[in-house]
Amino acid sequence: MTQQPARICILGGGFGGLYTALRLSQLPWTKQEKPEIILVDRSDRFLFSPLLYELMTGELQTWEIAPPFEELLAGTGVRFHQGHVTGIDLSVKHVQLQEGHALPYDRLVVSLGGETPLDLVAGSAEHALPFRSIADAYRLEERLRQLEESEADKLRVAIVGAGYAGVELACKLADRLGSRGRIRLVEQTDLILRTSPDFNRTAATKALDARNVWIDLETSVEAIGADNISLLYKGNVDTIPVDLVLWTVGTRVAEVINALPLKKNVRGQVVVSSTLQAIDYPDVFALGDLVDCKDADGQQVPGTAQAAFQQSEYVGWNLWASLTERPLLPFRYQHLGEMMALGIDNATLTGFGLKLDGSLAYVARRLAYLYRMPTLEHQVRVGLNWIAQPLRDAVAAIDD
Repeated sequence: MTQQPARICILGGGFGGLYTALRLSQLPWTKQEKPEIILVDRSDRFLFSPLLYELMTGELQTWEIAPPFEELLAGTGVRFHQGHVTGIDLSVKHVQLQEGHALPYDRLVVSLGGETPLDLVAGSAEHALPFRSIADAYRLEERLRQLEESEADKLRVAIVGAGYAGVELACKLADRLGSRGRIRLVEQTDLILRTSPDFNRTAATKALDARNVWIDLETSVEAIGADNISLLYKGNVDTIPVDLVLWTVGTRVAEVINALPLKKNVRGQVVVSSTLQAIDYPDVFALGDLVDCKDADGQQVPGTAQAAFQQSEYVGWNLWASLTERPLLPFRYQHLGEMMALGIDNATLTGFGLKLDGSLAYVARRLAYLYRMPTLEHQVRVGLNWIAQPLRDAVAAIDD
């Protein structure tokens, strides 16, 4: 009687989930060992999220940063299933999907990522836009198009949160809107980019100043209306007219994770061992920004794309090891530096002993992310397009 192959279900197709699936497809399985690998995501496309900001300025196109899963997984043996996860039963090892499907598994990988909380202040759910997904980018693009086609002299944008997302958005939107834009960055603490190296913070401050972005430090949001935002500063509330509010603050673990009987921290993140397994559930691996992870050296691992990319290598290996009776490897995180886009043709970069800003950092950032794109085929397509684009622009300029 032929034994059924083991099934690995990977929930979430972000950096953690997709790169784990690709890593699994490359490992040296024997014919008898090779498992069935299923990747589940609610979207039909992977998102290379660090480059999402470039959609707002037309520097990049959707196909470059959000290729379809079917395209990326072609020839890997990994099966993609588009669906929304509504429940996970750890006792019977089943994943329930909204469409009515139930997926049994032998090993489970949870990489569902976080969600932007939009219920923290009055009116935020109704009037603020998050910026985390391709759908968010499309909604923002449509709203910007409406504003740009209006007869308003000034287009007033408030961005809540002066972390990485807020600062990158502010610079990109300031470049896009030009002299019509009035960008306001609202930050509750006394510093932008609180966790960033000083060099990057200084470069970001210069970029924001050069674009006349107004920064409200030590300021919290009291309420958001259809055309205004109320800000609290030193005990005084000021209501300011706005045309658009973008919310970049906070990350919330998905509700389906909250319902699981897994050990979690006070933020609801799943606590994992150094081998990236859920405590008391060795068949469940978790990675990305939904986990509370300390690596083999005891250092806290940040919930970044960079960390998820590194974790995926270990999760892939440890899944293989757990199914082939080999020892599992404890995760070791290596901080590779930090990069940020600060407008069109401008960025900042620290890492590997380098400190760069301006156009050189912009090129270095592009090349680093090109190298990190999920498959060689996609890297080649995007790289060739980036090489050809200046030539097309030059020809278009001559024709004009």
